[in-house]
Amino acid sequence: MRRLPTVSILSLVIAAGLSGGAMAQTAYQQAIQRAPATSEFPMPYDSSRGVFSFAAGLERSLPAVVQVTTLGVSQGPTTGGGEPSPISGGSGVIVDAAEGIIVTNNHVIKGGQKYTVDLIDGRLFDAVLIGADPATDIAVLKIEGERLTQVETIDSDTLRTGDLAFAVGYPLGLDQTLTMGVISGLNRSGLGDAIEDYIQTDAAVNSGNSGGPLLDSRGRLIGINTSILSGGLGGGNDGIAFAVPTRIMRHVVDQLRTHGEVRRGKAGVIVGSLNAKRAQALGLRIVRGAVVDDVAPGSPGERAGLRRGDVIVRLGDRPVANAGSVQTGVGMAAPGTSLRIVYLRDGQETSASLAVEAGETPRVVAGRDVVAALGAQIGDRDGRLMVLSVEGGSPAATGRLKAGDVIVSVAGRAVGDRAALAAALGATSDSVTLTVRRGGETLDLTISG
Repeated sequence: MRRLPTVSILSLVIAAGLSGGAMAQTAYQQAIQRAPATSEFPMPYDSSRGVFSFAAGLERSLPAVVQVTTLGVSQGPTTGGGEPSPISGGSGVIVDAAEGIIVTNNHVIKGGQKYTVDLIDGRLFDAVLIGADPATDIAVLKIEGERLTQVETIDSDTLRTGDLAFAVGYPLGLDQTLTMGVISGLNRSGLGDAIEDYIQTDAAVNSGNSGGPLLDSRGRLIGINTSILSGGLGGGNDGIAFAVPTRIMRHVVDQLRTHGEVRRGKAGVIVGSLNAKRAQALGLRIVRGAVVDDVAPGSPGERAGLRRGDVIVRLGDRPVANAGSVQTGVGMAAPGTSLRIVYLRDGQETSASLAVEAGETPRVVAGRDVVAALGAQIGDRDGRLMVLSVEGGSPAATGRLKAGDVIVSVAGRAVGDRAALAAALGATSDSVTLTVRRGGETLDLTISG
């Protein structure tokens, strides 16, 4: 294939619109003959139909996209009988046809007792849950069947902002649906999960798309659609959707298939995203990085020499954009791995070796001066437990917790110091009610973790 100048592409589109496929095909052939031998034509063209189309690459992958139904016991009133009934659903994609391995979202299968999988050819299978990882919202199912199709998977690190992207799934009760957009951004975080490094796209993703694939223009898997941001009350698509990149998906799937769980490391470092306000306070002229807010005593971070106020700018072989970059880098590292960490202290760049320890990053991290939980950082200020910062998009932010709030109690249990706060937060599960003082008001905030 050879590339044509932009004006040539535009002329082809105009020609197709004004005079039909025949003229477009003639213009296409003439443009190809005029194009330099070293150039590459950027738009796939179906000369038999006289249309531009990505169908040839995408059609190979569509049979690998499945509908997932989760069966369980409803939380509401039941009619009895005890048989599991559908409680949620979404999409998934076959990544290993020989073994019947399907990747979907953890939130699609959460709370399920049984699972069924529908293929595009009408076949229905019972599925077995191999494992799930809430931190990345990835789950793995397995089916037994013949003539299965798997998607080709590529390294998401090859993506560039502006690449075309296609979301496939079963949204809003519809049959398999394909939507197109572009890669709007990379390395997105701050949405509330522990391990975040999302692909952002404007391809339409709606309820039911969760767990389905994000494909490139050749039909290759680049991510798993997991969430959207919506400004409307209905929670519909506003052109901002997020997918777990295949770099993370592959690691998690391999761990789940091998161990039934994800074994990841921890460093005992509490970090917050560097922003313009914090950069100004630190005398820096950058707004990309992660600020060390505290280091747990005896942790790998302390042994690496990290101190409060250090700004991490690189971890391993990847730049650090925000706090999520550090959480992802450490969480994706195998226990025992040593990561080279580059940080700024008093404006001077320093590097060290960070030895990652075994153990899941806890729900609550207690440093010397700060407790981090639910995307918020709380410290002692004049004998009060004050919220120092809240990560955008985190559970704390979604629950309307704000910097400056003073925490009075957790789930009705009074907390007077950081140790009591850490213990109370650590004893909670999916959601917790915080009583806080804000100005002259006392508020109860329910935060879902």
